[in-house]
Amino acid sequence: MNERVGVTDAEWAVISPLLPAERGRWSRPAQDNRRYFEGMLWIARSGSQWRLLPAEYGKWNSVYRRFRRWCETGVWDALLETLAEFAVPDNDAHMIDSTVVRAHQCAAGIKGGIKIRRPLAVLAGDSRPRSMPVAMDKADR
Repeated sequence: MNERVGVTDAEWAVISPLLPAERGRWSRPAQDNRRYFEGMLWIARSGSQWRLLPAEYGKWNSVYRRFRRWCETGVWDALLETLAEFAVPDNDAHMIDSTVVRAHQCAAGIKGGIKIRRPLAVLAGDSRPRSMPVAMDKADR
């Protein structure tokens, strides 16, 4: 099992200047951004809960708080925009998402085939009334 964990030194050389420098809080020194960043990537890759973050990435709550702080300050947006420009310098390559991709009609997966439905006007003429009329003559009451 040769699964790559974390980012390489070359990748980190590109990413590290884009992340804000952390300062310690309440007389505690700030932990390394790389360690926390790799912990955030582990969560994104595994889809796991924050509480199940391995100890090698630091305390799960500290990693989560830094992740939330980066989300609120727009660090992730700026990071993705910069990396997109870095990875694709020309505008010849485009990305599409699932909102513009349509499946073929045979991929709808309707069980039993397509049912032909008649218009409601045709059905109304063929069916019997399903309720009693509310309005009655006073003499009939």
